[in-house]
Amino acid sequence: MQSELQHTVRTRRVFYIPGYDPNPPRRYRELYRSESAKQAAISDYRISTSQKTEGDGYGWRVEAQIEGVQVSSDFTVLLWSDLVQKSMNGAIAATYFQLFKTAWIYISSGAMRRLMWLRKGPIIAAFYPIGMLLLQALVAFLFARIIGGLVSWITIAGAGWVVGVPIFVVVLQWFKKNDSRFYAYYLMHDYAFNARLRGKNPPELETRLVDFQVQIERALASDVDEVLVVGHSSGVHLAVNIIANIVRTPAGKPLAKLAFLSLGQVVPMISFLPDATQLRTDLCALSIAKFPTWVDVSAPGDGCSFAICDPVAVSGVATDDKRWPLVFSAAFTKSLSPELWQTLKRKYFRLHFQYLCAFDQPQDYDYFQITAGPLTLADRYRDRPASKNRIDVPASPYTSMTK
Repeated sequence: MQSELQHTVRTRRVFYIPGYDPNPPRRYRELYRSESAKQAAISDYRISTSQKTEGDGYGWRVEAQIEGVQVSSDFTVLLWSDLVQKSMNGAIAATYFQLFKTAWIYISSGAMRRLMWLRKGPIIAAFYPIGMLLLQALVAFLFARIIGGLVSWITIAGAGWVVGVPIFVVVLQWFKKNDSRFYAYYLMHDYAFNARLRGKNPPELETRLVDFQVQIERALASDVDEVLVVGHSSGVHLAVNIIANIVRTPAGKPLAKLAFLSLGQVVPMISFLPDATQLRTDLCALSIAKFPTWVDVSAPGDGCSFAICDPVAVSGVATDDKRWPLVFSAAFTKSLSPELWQTLKRKYFRLHFQYLCAFDQPQDYDYFQITAGPLTLADRYRDRPASKNRIDVPASPYTSMTK
């Protein structure tokens, strides 16, 4: 039982920034509702969700009773799924152009070679859409070649290409239509979105981040006890940009009640690119700021993240004054029972979302106590040491920052 003096939160605003996800936000509410109920039953506390009552945008309200304290939390999902959907609307030929352009950017800049120093999982994930799309093109070509050859043999020699070209296109269209099985187009668009400006945010995304910042600052000006920003996957580097801008103009802002939780981060995929000067600047700024508290959670079992890699240190922008982030592992192999781990360990995309789900053998990471419990993020992990096996060696080929 934590001391009563630490039970500082009775009201909280939570801002969740998803990764590159074209799906509607209601999936996050349903995930929170179902998984929080599981975790509450396992960990013996009460929690319920209902319609949102405060703030703009899509979200929900959470009422929890944990350690005898009643806490109310209002969630807001900071949406950019419309921008993701727009970026995924390109034709098949455009996707193959993105493939070669994105691969060239990462390879020619030296970023890919340095990324390989860190974790194999996300690099395999990065190469997967390239290999899968090329394989799909090969399959389409073979189908076209075989059927076209049969047509030439049966009818007129040389007429096979008249049938072969449409067959090639139809097969590629089938693969794209069924991408929910393969994730090749989805992942290719994801990497291309982040790499097309060599590490800079697209203008339309920058505009959206300004709106997100306004919402968070409005919450800071309210009388809630904690304002918690949660970034997941690609949403982490967006949260870094937003919070760094808030920290740069601290006048009149109660930054002590602002907290930042980053989950399953893929920051190096962007910060290692040559023109990611603003992101590297923001990483450095947050790492030396007194506030907010920044806790970074990942796990080696999540092959889609740069697990227990300090995003500031590996990006080469850590200074002697560095305070944050506190980097530790959610330890899937310990916090999930052997039976559940065996069920999930090959479900790579599902594991990338495990941070938002229940653990049947919880250790010291509980997403629902963090977002709906009576302790601030700072109090919860005040005495928590960083993981000893974290990677904190500079690896980025580019360390320049904005002046």
